[in-house]
Amino acid sequence: MNVKFFKYQGTGNDFIIIDLRKFNVNINKETVRKICDRKYGIGSDGLMLINNKKKFDFEMVFYNPDGSKSFCGNGSRCAVLYNFHQGLIQKKCSFYTNDGAHQGQIYESEIVKISILGPVTVKKLSNGDYQVNTGSPHYIQFRSSWESLDFITHCRSIRNNIQYKDNGINVNLVKSQNQELFMRTYERGVENETLSCGSGVTAAALAYGIQNNIPNKVSVNTLGGQLFVEFEKKDTSFTEIFLSGTSSFVFSGEINI
Repeated sequence: MNVKFFKYQGTGNDFIIIDLRKFNVNINKETVRKICDRKYGIGSDGLMLINNKKKFDFEMVFYNPDGSKSFCGNGSRCAVLYNFHQGLIQKKCSFYTNDGAHQGQIYESEIVKISILGPVTVKKLSNGDYQVNTGSPHYIQFRSSWESLDFITHCRSIRNNIQYKDNGINVNLVKSQNQELFMRTYERGVENETLSCGSGVTAAALAYGIQNNIPNKVSVNTLGGQLFVEFEKKDTSFTEIFLSGTSSFVFSGEINI
């Protein structure tokens, strides 16, 4: 069966969208893997299936390229923009995804803001690193530099250690330079570095908020662009969390499933 797909990206995090409201098609884990494969499929950092959901404007189910489900911050922002482009929502919306209910809003120049479920607690580890769950689990490590570091090998040693190996964890390295934050992410499910990770940026911003007593807003530069995180902080707990940044349509086509 030929099914129409849409390709979107959010700060370099690229996704395939299939709208199940228009196509009655069964998609399993193996199909997800094939679609997301960059050599034998369309290629992406994940697949999003859009459907109807009572009391919400839409539902989005996110799959990593390995077929596992997860929450995805940048994917959620792209899903909001897709539904807006289709004329199915106004500039404000509510949607449901893997971890629950979220709000979305579109601003000028295709800047999309979404809410992140809270409260979120930042856990400082005995080695000085941080662990934060922003809908997806993240390991945050602040470093002075990473230029001489074998990034993939280093991140895989954390992702695959005995504590995280079974369920996996996203690994984020963060550095501060000239009063700006820069971040690189190794994503579980992709099992490689991606240009950006919205839930990872959110986790890093919250950890930075704890580390430096930042009260309400942090901007983070990823390889794919800049994202902004707003929040309300009380001790090590955060509420009213929002992630925003640019997203855009890339192309559309058909694929046989």
